Amino acid sequence: MDIRPTLSMLSRQKIAALLVIFEIAISCAIICNAVFIISNRVAQIQLKSGVAEDELVYLATSSLLPDVNYDALRKQDLATLAAVPGVKAVSSINQIPYGSNVWGSGIRLQPNQTRPTVHATNYMDDGQLLPTFGLQLREGRGFKPDEYLENSAFAGGDADPVVPSVLLSHSLAKSLFPDGNAVGSNIYVWGSKPTQVVGVIDDLLAPGEAGEFSSRFDSMVFPVRVSNGAYALRTSPEQREAVLKAAIAALNKADPNRIIEEQGTVSRMRDAFQHRDRSVIWLLLAVCIALLAVTAFGIVGLASFWVQQRTRQIGIRRALGATRKHILRNFQLENLLLSSAGIIVGLILAYALNMFLMSRYELPRLPLMYLPVAAVLLLLLGQIAVLGPARRAASVPPAVATRAA
Repeated sequence: MDIRPTLSMLSRQKIAALLVIFEIAISCAIICNAVFIISNRVAQIQLKSGVAEDELVYLATSSLLPDVNYDALRKQDLATLAAVPGVKAVSSINQIPYGSNVWGSGIRLQPNQTRPTVHATNYMDDGQLLPTFGLQLREGRGFKPDEYLENSAFAGGDADPVVPSVLLSHSLAKSLFPDGNAVGSNIYVWGSKPTQVVGVIDDLLAPGEAGEFSSRFDSMVFPVRVSNGAYALRTSPEQREAVLKAAIAALNKADPNRIIEEQGTVSRMRDAFQHRDRSVIWLLLAVCIALLAVTAFGIVGLASFWVQQRTRQIGIRRALGATRKHILRNFQLENLLLSSAGIIVGLILAYALNMFLMSRYELPRLPLMYLPVAAVLLLLLGQIAVLGPARRAASVPPAVATRAA
């Protein structure tokens, strides 16, 4: 098909054509990045934390008394919580997936290394963290009794503490030691003294938002018994609410001079943590649908306007032998040219917008696969949108079109 007549017609309608091109370009740029952000948010929501989420409850407490021996209080609380009916395991913890506390440290592979190889989150194990969280040891061994440190060991402000051993998550071990020799290797976390990797555990989700660590599963577990009043309790899914209520009552009875700062099931914590991601997903979906609708209505409106303006021209072409198929294909070709121009500009804008978001909000680079998908979607949208006005134009009888002049 000769497109020169179509290009000639579009050149006489520059403003209208440019408006459609601009509308398609803006829609393409925004939709590419919006769908990319949606896919990232969905991927974050679908991440498995690695812990037994449906069996865990969480408590964070603090004492109202001055000069409290927190190590002794921790031991008392653990004994109290372990005696609560329905509790399978209990652990004093420093942080939990979907919680507000985020502990992290840089990891160096050499003692004189100036920049860390990676940053990872720190979980502290009092001896019951793995069974409480439901984590399995994949390689190596667990901590020995003489490797555990009390929380009070760090109270003196030791600038170079000695933590003899560490467990790495499976993902972190693969990242640091791609040859598979993580167990038995040394890493440097605090100061110049090495910490030996004694085992590799299941992947364990780091608390906090994506981007705080190189990977959401870069996690370390240290044999340190923290005494900050936070506890995780494992029970059966149907007993979580009852266990949580009984645990709070038991702690208050054992020591009424305390407050419960946070409490809840880990499932509820997960839902609350992911609420913003879900809100962003629905908002961006609404924006995409609205942009597609506006673009489609814009194409329909412009095509309908051109049908009215070119009624005589259509009638003359019909009288000279043009079939309905010819008229229909002519309008579809016009839309194809406009859509193609808009998409080319839109893809450039999509890349530029992604570069801006990368610099300001640490969004990953937009994969190239999103560009052809968006192009095909908008081309199809344009062809579907113009189909109604084009069919109306093709159905006008030549005699009626000529009289309308």
